[in-house]
Amino acid sequence: MLGLNTVGGFFLLNALLAEPRGPWDTTITDTARAMALFALVTELLAAAVTGAFVTLVRLRRWWFAIPAVLILTAIARMVFPPVP
Repeated sequence: MLGLNTVGGFFLLNALLAEPRGPWDTTITDTARAMALFALVTELLAAAVTGAFVTLVRLRRWWFAIPAVLILTAIARMVFPPVP
């Protein structure tokens, strides 16, 4: 589960740090959205795994906060990508 959160955080970090190199760089929007989408899919899977562990009473409910924050940030990056 922490591995999935780490991978999702890596994708999200790449999406957040993506900046255009200049006005000619038109692929930056697609790249940032793709990285955010990868992060979103990974974190949805992490949230499902977290839900399974919470149901088995192995984890507390506050563990849902990690994937929730990363999911909301990924959605925000998909809606507001960088523009060249």
